[in-house]
Amino acid sequence: MADLTGKKIAVVVDDYFEQAEFTGPIDALRKAGAEVEVVATERGTLQGLNHVEKGDTFEADLTLDEADRSSYVALVLPGGAVNADTLRMNEIAQTWVKEFLEANKPVAAICHAPWLLVSAGVASGRALTSFETIQDDMRNAGAKWSDQEVVVDGSLITSRKPDDIPAFNEALIDMLSA
Repeated sequence: MADLTGKKIAVVVDDYFEQAEFTGPIDALRKAGAEVEVVATERGTLQGLNHVEKGDTFEADLTLDEADRSSYVALVLPGGAVNADTLRMNEIAQTWVKEFLEANKPVAAICHAPWLLVSAGVASGRALTSFETIQDDMRNAGAKWSDQEVVVDGSLITSRKPDDIPAFNEALIDMLSA
């Protein structure tokens, strides 16, 4: 069992994220001893989704404006089309992704979350995966897209969908343990 004690990870979301892609990584990281903070675009209640049905509600620990991104060792980006589509247009979220990858800190994006990689200008030349419906967006941005449960390219980890969460979590925890 990996020991991530003392490692602080940010899970960045907007509203209407895929709940399993949010809670799955958070639970696995906390079980491994990591400190996990939910960082949102703004204050207030966050709505999770189970595909298209409303799931549970959650509260953010901090906003992107309030959080000190240098205090985190990794960034987790849950999917969900609405969440990802809104988050990709947030300039602060784009900056976080760019800075984490430039610093070789893990960025783990699942489902529709790789849209943020495109908008941040960091997808080109990267091997990655995503939800199948956005593979054209990934390829058009210059990414090397493949249909695999998890793809690791340097400090970037990507997965396709909720079924891939165990492999996604394992890749992230392995990277943080190295």
